[in-house]
Amino acid sequence: MKTVCHSQLTFESLFSKEVVADFAGGRITSDAGGLLLRELDQRYRVTEKVAGCLQDPRESFKVKHDLLTLVRQRLFAIAQGYEDNNDAATLARDPVFKIMAGRTPETSEDLASQPTLSRFENRVTSKDLRRLSDWLLKLYLKTHPGPRKVIVLDMDATDDPTHGQQQLSFFHGYYEEHMYHPLLVFDGESGFPLAAVLRPGNTHASHRALAVLKRLIKKLKKAYPGALILFRADAGFAVPALYRYLERQEIRYVIGFITNNRVLAQAEPLLKKAQAAYQATGEKQRLFTSFSYQAESWTRPRRIIAKVEYTRLGANQRFVVTNLVRTPQFIYDDLYVLRGDVENRIKELKLDLKADRLSCHRFLANQFRLLLHTAAYVLFWLLRRHLQGTELATAQVNTLRLKLLKIGARIRETSRRIWVHLASGYPYRDLLAGVL
Repeated sequence: MKTVCHSQLTFESLFSKEVVADFAGGRITSDAGGLLLRELDQRYRVTEKVAGCLQDPRESFKVKHDLLTLVRQRLFAIAQGYEDNNDAATLARDPVFKIMAGRTPETSEDLASQPTLSRFENRVTSKDLRRLSDWLLKLYLKTHPGPRKVIVLDMDATDDPTHGQQQLSFFHGYYEEHMYHPLLVFDGESGFPLAAVLRPGNTHASHRALAVLKRLIKKLKKAYPGALILFRADAGFAVPALYRYLERQEIRYVIGFITNNRVLAQAEPLLKKAQAAYQATGEKQRLFTSFSYQAESWTRPRRIIAKVEYTRLGANQRFVVTNLVRTPQFIYDDLYVLRGDVENRIKELKLDLKADRLSCHRFLANQFRLLLHTAAYVLFWLLRRHLQGTELATAQVNTLRLKLLKIGARIRETSRRIWVHLASGYPYRDLLAGVL
């Protein structure tokens, strides 16, 4: 770079031609693809429904930014990769973000500031949050029309590290950090998030799991009469109260099981068989069995599936508890193992959408943030559904954002139109048009 001034940058020449940059390009954005999310939002009324769940205690004549505008500003920013309210100052004048929020790029006032958004998040009440949770389930029912034969529910917990004075942030011995402990439920086939519940950091994985499950199953049974419901979870949810409830409701389940000496003794013959076969062949052995087992805290025996592997590294044993009657290998390989995909969905929610950025002091505000990030995930879920049959049908959020949303454009507002001038050589123009 040769020279730098306030209005112009001059770079090294190319083939005897000066390379000059200026700041006279007009209203330019790097997020023009966000209009795609706006279009989906218009069809499914995501932000409208979210805003409708919230009460606004402000005096109407003092309101500069209504609830719908604030919801859109915050939710679309999360979706575009701006997870912090501190980004508000940068985005307040961005022409595409103004359009997404329902304002014209040039003639409307700027979007809300960071303090306004912070007050918005901290006004939320427990009733607001209940309505938001109900809306998430209603949208699931709307986007998954019946009749349905099988519904798979995947439940899991994750850690959200905290780094300040957040309410109900506690040290968790297993994760060895101060944290929150969110509980998440996804549809195991479609990947839609049915529930996102924030919990104190020192809670057990199964804390509130039964309450969440009761609420979901009641609604699902009413919406899909006769459907078989399968519940999957890891060993953190292996608690008798869950078993009893699922059995009373005739829900099928396959849940990881924490081993003990009695269970290991039951699987010992299979382990010896696998070891002998490995020593004889030198090849990896993978065997399955099932047996009846009753813990002291159980009122009845239940079926345990055992998977035993033996390799050059030694033995590897895994156990699940189930009320299914299929073969042990089918239950483990074709049902339980697929539960692991929920961890990929949680990773996507945390890494790509920064759902672990729960930095408000107030616990309810952080629960609200978790639901906003979940709603942003829903927008991407809807986008993937409209991309079925394309190369991006199963793409992760980060890939979708990079290829379809992070598009440079010049915005021009006239008396009759708002023009969004995209690059002539944009490589995914057909995919973009296909969604619309």
